[in-house]
Amino acid sequence: MTARVAFVTGGAQGIGAGISQTLGANGFRVAVADLNLEVAQDTAERIGQAGGTAIAVHVDVTDTESVRSAVKTVAAELGEVEIAVNNAGWDDFMPFLKTTEDFWDRILDINFKGALRVSQAVVPGMVERGFGRVVNIGSDAGRVGSSLEAVYSGAKGGIIAFSKTLAREVATKGVTVNTVCPGPTDTPALRKFADASGQEADKVIGGMTRSVPMKRLADPADIAAAVAFFASDAASYITGQTLSVSGGLTMA
Repeated sequence: MTARVAFVTGGAQGIGAGISQTLGANGFRVAVADLNLEVAQDTAERIGQAGGTAIAVHVDVTDTESVRSAVKTVAAELGEVEIAVNNAGWDDFMPFLKTTEDFWDRILDINFKGALRVSQAVVPGMVERGFGRVVNIGSDAGRVGSSLEAVYSGAKGGIIAFSKTLAREVATKGVTVNTVCPGPTDTPALRKFADASGQEADKVIGGMTRSVPMKRLADPADIAAAVAFFASDAASYITGQTLSVSGGLTMA
């Protein structure tokens, strides 16, 4: 158990909510940082009802000042950020040749530059204090590619490379940087994609499930367990690593 302060972007729902709740259950003081403050408040309340400590904080990871403001709010209400989980993300499924530069910019601004903004806001303090954990949420799309997700895959591949480089730069400062790459995960976003696929949603979900050797989709709690490990003191000698949580869908 720990009372360290964790800042989770996109922490209100889906994988982010699973991470926030798991960290709360493990004794972290959690800042549920999200664009949707109302849903973030609901998640923070659930953590509190389960015996944890959490606050909701509004953040727009595409806005540097919003990120800095959120970090200052957390420092004032919970303490300095010791664990940063860069989970905020967005995607839409389409062939690359149908994408536009505006689409590219949005994908990169949220999924890649958002993590850069948060890291730049919190890592200097971690270095100064001699302790920190950065856990970036990548994707197996960034490791092996994913049809209809070319730009997203590129952004997540960038997250993996960025994490390794930052890990090297701060390795002697008591700060670790690791990446967790989820495979297909049962979230509202995935269900929305299935519903909009033009096919029967159950068939889409069924096809995804059959492709996983374990024959089930991940639950957000599965991803959260890996994040909690990287955030823990037990992972103090692990940095620059990329861990897929995919039920065996991708290996090595």
